[in-house]
Amino acid sequence: MTRHGPLAVLAAATVISVGGTRLSTIAIPWLVLTTTGNPVLTGLVGLAEMLPYVVAKALSGPLIDRRGAKRMSILSDLLSMFAVAIVPVLFWSGLLSIWLLLPAVALIGILRAPSDAAKQALVPAVAESGSLPMERVTGILGASERLAGTLGAAGAGALIAFIGPAPALIVNAGAFGVSALVLWAGLPKPARVTPDLAPYGAQLAEGWSFLLQDKVLVSLVIMVAITNLLDQAYAVVLLPVWVRSAGFDAGFLGLLFALFSGASIAGAAVAAAIGQRLPRLTVYTVAFLLTGLPRFAVFAFELPTLVILATITISGLASGFLNPIISAIMFERIPSRITGRVVALIGSLTWILLPFGGLYAGILVEGAGLALAWALSGALYFLVTLAPIAVPSFRDMRRRLPLSTV
Repeated sequence: MTRHGPLAVLAAATVISVGGTRLSTIAIPWLVLTTTGNPVLTGLVGLAEMLPYVVAKALSGPLIDRRGAKRMSILSDLLSMFAVAIVPVLFWSGLLSIWLLLPAVALIGILRAPSDAAKQALVPAVAESGSLPMERVTGILGASERLAGTLGAAGAGALIAFIGPAPALIVNAGAFGVSALVLWAGLPKPARVTPDLAPYGAQLAEGWSFLLQDKVLVSLVIMVAITNLLDQAYAVVLLPVWVRSAGFDAGFLGLLFALFSGASIAGAAVAAAIGQRLPRLTVYTVAFLLTGLPRFAVFAFELPTLVILATITISGLASGFLNPIISAIMFERIPSRITGRVVALIGSLTWILLPFGGLYAGILVEGAGLALAWALSGALYFLVTLAPIAVPSFRDMRRRLPLSTV
């Protein structure tokens, strides 16, 4: 295998699994919204999946370090394949109610979490095996995630429009199975390492201790957690409700997601190519400012559709720079011995508010109306994106550290 081989395999598995997940994040809320017409219930379903996801991700880190990131990713993808298939089976059998859907999506969240964390934990090994710069690896994988979002969103819109949300979920289930197969067949067998015999609780505590002592990582976690809450509100409730109220269908919803993700691919590709030469803090700050407020403001002010499409494109392009920068900083600072547990904790904490994004937006839309919900959410996003300017710990992002192997 060439030195780029492992990176290509991981990128392919990421595109397949994340693309499938993106499909379900559109299909399930659309299924609830079109069958109930209730934005609060739509947000509640998002909460039911993401809250267990966050908890499971936080707890999966020691297992990834013990069992290996490749093995955990494959196992989780296979189990996720069966979990996702439960929803359409219940729908077709006439048994699907909100009270059965909630535990079903919770199971999906629990099983998907270790897979996502394990794929991310594979990044340092992939970079080392090919002697590749970390920002190039994270940029390519960031572009892969955005490509997955584009394909998943476009595919979701088309599939839901033509065959309905329940059949579309079968495609999602199949994607998890293919992802597991790609990793199993494509990644080389990992080198045997000396097992860490510390108790599970001690391993988890070690990850927490390391994370809490690193001020840069703590600052990043807090900022991204809040913006993720608002992004989830945007994706799960605000945008679907706007699309439906404006008279568009699921195909147009998929187009909006695909436009954002497609532009993000370009941004991540640029980050992969020249990221090492860019000023990290400046790019991070400007990219977040362009990603957040404009995307909410165009809907709050009810601007023309062409302006909305242009703004979403610009915001998507800027967002492509964010994950490569964040991931490179993270892997530079985390010792390889505890990569799994710290990466899982960071992933969990940055998503800790995300389960409440849909519920927050649903309640806000019901109580204050859609226009005010857009305006308030955009204003909050803007305030949060000023943090790199106001908080001193962000300034240490400027330094590039050697990849940690301690």
